[in-house]
Amino acid sequence: MSKKQKRSLADPTTLNPRSDEMFQVIIETPKASRNKYSYDPDQGIFTLSKVLPEGMVFPHDFGFLPRTLAPDGDPIDVLLLMDVPAFPGCLVPSRLIGVMEGEQLDGKKRIRNDRLIAIAELSHAYKDWKKLRDLPDHFITEIEAFFVNYHTLEGK
Repeated sequence: MSKKQKRSLADPTTLNPRSDEMFQVIIETPKASRNKYSYDPDQGIFTLSKVLPEGMVFPHDFGFLPRTLAPDGDPIDVLLLMDVPAFPGCLVPSRLIGVMEGEQLDGKKRIRNDRLIAIAELSHAYKDWKKLRDLPDHFITEIEAFFVNYHTLEGK
């Protein structure tokens, strides 16, 4: 093996977050899953990090932008809208349409925990949505409710 480390999907955190005009979103948790997966860079694998309560599922694919770091110490989170769920580790070229700003408690300390909202480049169902204001009001309300409930269950 050469002295230069090869980049591959074996470690998606080493990929560039952008390719041409698209952002490269790495899926951690697919839409409609109760299982929350997280990438563990030390082991180079996706691990099961939690299971949501019965009746609660992720409303859309959830992933991250590689080579980024959010204030919570993890890569920047992305809620990805696409036609059908992907799978953990899948790279999805996407375009960003906005940010859902968030805060959570970590012990007694408040930290930012924003989520980017993106559309999969190959999506048919969401292809006409270009900005957050294109999303129906109830759509935003439902996404916000999911994350409030998700963090409430964690005590954050």
